[in-house]
Amino acid sequence: MSEHTSAPRTGPVGRRGFLAGAAAVAAAAATPSLAQAATSGTAAASAARPNILLIVTDDQPKHTDWAIQKTIGWIADQGVKFTNGHVSTPLCSPSRSSVFSGRYAHNHGVRNNGASHSLDQHSTVQRYLKQAGYRTGLFGKYLNSWALADNPPHFEEWALLQPAYNNANWNVNGTVQTLTGYTTNIVKNKTLAFLDKATTDTRPWFAYVTPYASHEPNTPAAKYADTVVPAWNGRPSVPEADRSDKPAYIQNATGTLAEAKALRERQLRSLLSVDDAVQAIHDKLAAIGQLDNTLVIYIGDNGYSWADHGWLKKSVPYSPAHEVPFYLSWPAGGLGSGTVDNRVVANIDIAPTILDAAGITPDTPQDGRSLLTGFSRDHLLVEWWKQGTGGTGPKTWASYVAKDKQYTEYYDLHTDATGAVSGTGQVTFREYYDLVSDPYQLQNLLHQATPQQEQALGIPALAAALAADRTA
Repeated sequence: MSEHTSAPRTGPVGRRGFLAGAAAVAAAAATPSLAQAATSGTAAASAARPNILLIVTDDQPKHTDWAIQKTIGWIADQGVKFTNGHVSTPLCSPSRSSVFSGRYAHNHGVRNNGASHSLDQHSTVQRYLKQAGYRTGLFGKYLNSWALADNPPHFEEWALLQPAYNNANWNVNGTVQTLTGYTTNIVKNKTLAFLDKATTDTRPWFAYVTPYASHEPNTPAAKYADTVVPAWNGRPSVPEADRSDKPAYIQNATGTLAEAKALRERQLRSLLSVDDAVQAIHDKLAAIGQLDNTLVIYIGDNGYSWADHGWLKKSVPYSPAHEVPFYLSWPAGGLGSGTVDNRVVANIDIAPTILDAAGITPDTPQDGRSLLTGFSRDHLLVEWWKQGTGGTGPKTWASYVAKDKQYTEYYDLHTDATGAVSGTGQVTFREYYDLVSDPYQLQNLLHQATPQQEQALGIPALAAALAADRTA
């Protein structure tokens, strides 16, 4: 059984402190134990429980640091930067459902963007926090296919965005209305108003802040429409000269470097307003004296391919689609000095981390583990399902992702709009990449490999581990 499935998915998480000296953690500076800064158990006084600020951007790939320098300066440089941050499904609703629940998509059931109502709302971090006495707020995008008129469960206050960049429709505390202006700025202002109430409401709070940037059409604010971004001339995978070892949809992909440059430029410009919003939130927290005891987590809901292997979207098993920026800060918990953490971490770890910090023991299963402990996995399951049977895009796939290697299987499986799975499950294509010698995934070592070569690569053991991951 793989390491990440060896630990129980139920029972107390435990506020055991952040062990910076764990074997898999490379820290730039020593990190004090969180146990000194927090008391154990859900009966802890409200004043001791941290506020929670969770920022989730949309379609933000890993290599976008230029656009979020103020964000990095706060949350990463004065907290923790995870260098191996991933999402367990590179698609919006499945990924966000994993953020909320701490579960893989095959367990929470939201396998595509049309299946948002499959999420068990009882399993969400917002339910736990609200039940524990937190004031809860949502500002921005929620889940794809969620009806705008339906209020998001377990949030006390919200401004729910129907995804758009300008003059969009919103559900504001139960009233559907059009708000004039750039939506990232509206998300910012609604969040700031929520934080202002902390000066008179002594309850700890949870703010889920989720702008539409940098999702297509990646529309920047007017002030950034012509901002010059750093030049970029692609990477070896853009485009890959010979894709004969890749699945058919990648062999037929047509994304170009020019298209990738234009997309990257739009994404970076749209993220500049996110950076402004994060800075404004930082300044508000400082002004109301709540900067130190606020646990801040920043992550993209999935990555994005900039014409890598000719692919100009997400939803694929290649690194740019599931690697994301991932930062955490909590000065009062000992995480305020700036460290680098190279553990393999993912969106499924966010809910366990939040509950750990708040001293809450979950009563529903979780696949992730608290980042405030020394837990280190040797690999991560990343999975994706094809919705329907038509189209020419990727088939359903699952992948074993480690720091040094990645093994992927494609399957004869598809989902309907509710996320229900059909098909034979037969493996239809496989890929294996040595990420040390081939970080851009140019050479599929299983292409025309002999059984002896597969044995030497350890493929039978990887296939068995992947099968166990998919059913755990």
